[in-house]
Amino acid sequence: MVPMRSRSFGTACEICLGREAVFPSVGMMDWQSQCAVVIPCLNEAATIEPLVQAVRKYLAAVIVVDDGSNDGTSELAAGCGAEVIRHAKRRGKGAALGAGWSRALERGFTWALSMDGDGQHAPEDIPAFLACAEKTGAELIVGNRMTNPDGMPWVRRRVNRWMSDRISRLTGHTLPDTQCGFRLMRLETWAQVHLLADHFEIESELLCKFIAAGQKVEFVPVQVIYRNEQSKIRPVRDTRRWFRWWWQARGWHKTRVLDKPPGRRT
Repeated sequence: MVPMRSRSFGTACEICLGREAVFPSVGMMDWQSQCAVVIPCLNEAATIEPLVQAVRKYLAAVIVVDDGSNDGTSELAAGCGAEVIRHAKRRGKGAALGAGWSRALERGFTWALSMDGDGQHAPEDIPAFLACAEKTGAELIVGNRMTNPDGMPWVRRRVNRWMSDRISRLTGHTLPDTQCGFRLMRLETWAQVHLLADHFEIESELLCKFIAAGQKVEFVPVQVIYRNEQSKIRPVRDTRRWFRWWWQARGWHKTRVLDKPPGRRT
């Protein structure tokens, strides 16, 4: 895998890493027919309806994965035109995303744009992801909230920076925001990597596996939106899961030197 390099594409793409794309150019991509939006949800009745309505102004195909809600999330999403996959009980964010990506692939979509269902991701940022894919041919485009993190709660900002630093050292590349769930991904590439995570560590694992496979990754600036909603993260359990994943991931990248800054090798 080639070293990270900066690219200049205006405000659409800010960081590029990985090998050159092996897929045909998407400069003439018909996004309406080729890209589905996948939204994992757990009790998001307060936000899912306006979110789906706003998203469908940009991309018509929306797949909502209801991960065991009991507040009518599924019915509200379906009423707005989304296709709904319902889990009878909570299986985790990673499992919900996997179900949505699989459905999108089954339906013949080439790309999946993932967004959280709690309104933290702004639909008006969607065109930046599409433009980035067209200009660079990247297989994974990740939202970067750290270009302007002022609206981010202090604790989350610190945790995100710490995790991003750890994963940057793990992969040997500077990754500004490894935990953002706002992502555009080529489904054919996703189908070729083996993901194990079923919960919130899915964001870390997906990014690491794409980089380890030599795939091209980009970051695009996105808005930071935090309201007073209750987080679905269970601090003790999910932190324990992340560290368990982290130790496993160190084994995947055991030839790398994790205690040196990204980009430096021995």
